[in-house]
Amino acid sequence: MFSHVVIFWTDPANPKAADDLIAGAERYLKPIPGVINFHIGRMAASPRPVVDQSYQVALNLIFPSKKAQDEYQAHPLHIEFVEKVFKPACKKVVVYDFE
Repeated sequence: MFSHVVIFWTDPANPKAADDLIAGAERYLKPIPGVINFHIGRMAASPRPVVDQSYQVALNLIFPSKKAQDEYQAHPLHIEFVEKVFKPACKKVVVYDFE
């Protein structure tokens, strides 16, 4: 298994940025082959101080292998998502990959 977790901070000047990001991921990323589990959503509020609540949207993808994730990164739909959705909607991103 290979997990790819992406944390997005959207552009505060664009009030629709989180919605656009979620819709764009559903449109461009979800259909890419090789993903075992696809989950995108808004930050969940928590009273626990250990929970980071500074971001707006997170994406959690699980692949069968690192090779499958590498193929996903190079897929034309992923590249299109980055250009058409991610860049206009986000100010910052952090990625956590682990096996």
